[in-house]
Amino acid sequence: MKQSSSITGFHAHVYFDETTIGKARSLCEQAARQFGVQMGRVHEKNVGPHPRWSCQLAASPEQFARLLPWLALNREGLIVFAHPETGDALADHRDHGIWLGAGLALDLSIFN
Repeated sequence: MKQSSSITGFHAHVYFDETTIGKARSLCEQAARQFGVQMGRVHEKNVGPHPRWSCQLAASPEQFARLLPWLALNREGLIVFAHPETGDALADHRDHGIWLGAGLALDLSIFN
């Protein structure tokens, strides 16, 4: 198992659908402004291992320490999946993930 010192960053993926896209976009934009994290595209399709439409927030470990508690309190019912970036994408998604809201099944077959 890799040590926490090998974490180079974190991704938080905010999940949404056609009825919650506005809420998700607003949440991600506010996070980018407030914490200086990088906001990715708002994907209106499933991308990578993610089982729902999503928007990625990329954060340094220092930013993530402030971002995660804020997301927990401000996600307004949206599901958020967060994981470290260690260089082992499968383990990062399968073993080290953090769920805010209901946990969902990821499509880990893309990492084979």
